[in-house]
Amino acid sequence: MAREDRRPQRRQEENDGMIKKLIQVNRVTKVVKGGRNMRFAALVVVGDGKGRVGVGSGKANEVPEAIEKATAQAKRNMINVPMLESTIPHEVYGRFGRGYVYMMPAPQGTGVIAGGPVRAVMEAAGIKDIRTKSHGTSNPVNCVKAAVEGLASLKTAEQVAAARGKTVEEIIG
Repeated sequence: MAREDRRPQRRQEENDGMIKKLIQVNRVTKVVKGGRNMRFAALVVVGDGKGRVGVGSGKANEVPEAIEKATAQAKRNMINVPMLESTIPHEVYGRFGRGYVYMMPAPQGTGVIAGGPVRAVMEAAGIKDIRTKSHGTSNPVNCVKAAVEGLASLKTAEQVAAARGKTVEEIIG
């Protein structure tokens, strides 16, 4: 009976128009007096493919539960990414821990030139043309969070012009 109640909810979750990408599942162990406690940690990226993206991590005793928790957290932590057609408006450097991700706009038709974890973030956000380079650590958690931090710091020409009290033509040159 309980299974029949859960299935419609899962189908509804899958059809919410979000792009969900599982980046990493890690088995973590806590050593206690009675032995070892095994749990699973999941890292998930969620986006709508139209400029919104979020990252989340979750821990649980079973892998599906950890993925569900991570997906829920990613949906709560979504940010808006300013885009210029199919790329980003300007170069940006994202940093988290010892992970650095350099993101550069690319002409239309270039595609997503990025490593595994960063590629998932760009595809979930809906960015189709971009060049990236990861520096520092290759830890997927730090790479993903650095990429999201970089995307969050992007500003459009209109936002910069409004902040400076100028017109867009003066900013662009």
